[in-house]
Amino acid sequence: MKNNSRSFFAYVILTAKGFCMGAADVVPGVSGGTMAFILGIYEELINAIKSFDFKSLKLLVTLKGRAFFESISWKFLLAVGVGILTAIFTLASLLSWLLQNTPVLIWSFFLGLILASVVTVSRRVEAWRPLTWLSLLGGLIGIYFLVGLVPGTTPNDLWFLFLSGAIAICAMILPGISGSFILVLMGKYQYILEAVNHRDFLVLFVVAAGACVGIAAFSRLLGWLLSKYHDLMVAFLTGLMLGSLRKVWPWKETLESWVDSQGKTVPIIQANIVPAQWNGEVFAALALMVAGFLVVFVLDRLAGRNKSA
Repeated sequence: MKNNSRSFFAYVILTAKGFCMGAADVVPGVSGGTMAFILGIYEELINAIKSFDFKSLKLLVTLKGRAFFESISWKFLLAVGVGILTAIFTLASLLSWLLQNTPVLIWSFFLGLILASVVTVSRRVEAWRPLTWLSLLGGLIGIYFLVGLVPGTTPNDLWFLFLSGAIAICAMILPGISGSFILVLMGKYQYILEAVNHRDFLVLFVVAAGACVGIAAFSRLLGWLLSKYHDLMVAFLTGLMLGSLRKVWPWKETLESWVDSQGKTVPIIQANIVPAQWNGEVFAALALMVAGFLVVFVLDRLAGRNKSA
């Protein structure tokens, strides 16, 4: 398998890529799937998740440990998973603070990342035909309206936390759809973020269990679609990233808000606006957009060199 031929340093790089995915997943509006696409490990990630099937589960249940590990891409998933979890537990508080205090700068950087990734990912479509353009348009329109939905108030029961994890993880592996934003729509983002910060392992276990079930089922469907209709799916995923820019746009005006149980004002409905004046923050935001844009192109060039090496 491809995983077995990697050097130790290559797995360190995979862990770093997983860290980038985890950092993106913490931010509502940015997808870990987008980062996986940017970093060149998206399709391998889907196939690695698919390696967990009934055959491998049977080997695990019958205690055939060696055969079980040989049947799955465990080294790849372990390296990426360690990076993701490290980012979630180390950056949750920091990103929460940055989003609260410097939202324009954070969103500007991610806007640059996504704009550049739209360009690099769209190059993977071998031939742009009318149906391919329709697929892109469908993804763009669908996610554009999805990110405009108003977050709802939902229960904190364990069954709903399980369901939230199952649905959010599907979004996390789709470029353009943020799993964190799905949690926002389901009214569970702040609740789960607090569970991470306060190490509420019961809540985290239930959400993680739902995520495992959701990703096991959804990765098979996504993997089949990518292998059967590659160009249409890549165009659709590109459309998802383009449509998500509605959520990532840095400058917003809050039209409606509410105060949560901790006394914090939470925006419900926001409209994208153009900066009223050119000041230091605007120039800093533009610089971070360019930085995010360049980061993607550097990573894309490095990924291209590694493939040709």
